[in-house]
Amino acid sequence: MARLHARKRGKSGSKKPPRTAPPTWVDYTAEEVENLVVKLRKDGHSVAMIGTILRDQYGIPSVRLITGKKITKILEENNLAPELPEDLMFLIRKAVKLRKHLEQHPKDLHSRRGLQLTESKIRRLVKYYRETGRLPANWRYDPEQAKLLVR
Repeated sequence: MARLHARKRGKSGSKKPPRTAPPTWVDYTAEEVENLVVKLRKDGHSVAMIGTILRDQYGIPSVRLITGKKITKILEENNLAPELPEDLMFLIRKAVKLRKHLEQHPKDLHSRRGLQLTESKIRRLVKYYRETGRLPANWRYDPEQAKLLVR
């Protein structure tokens, strides 16, 4: 499989071992893990950060194996899910930072190309989320509105 915006091959990397049951050495029950996820979200952590904290500080390798649900699903059940998907929000933040940089440095063609690639990723992701129902059908990416979203 080739890379998205380059003519190179993809990177090989380590994969999680295929598991269907939680490890025997995990001492937490499904309810305890769900309560930890809710508590960490109320403390202001993002979904990815919650998974990292649970892995590093609590020794929980996978929330899905223990609870049978993903972190996002747990947050949706408790009305704590972010309004925009996290990966889309990170791309929008990146695009806003690039636009701000280009206002000060208008001749930076490398950054202009990076902005084009980032915004095409945003459009592709928005199309996917509209099809799956995670975003409303009339949701559009607008650079001016994105500045307000990020703040």
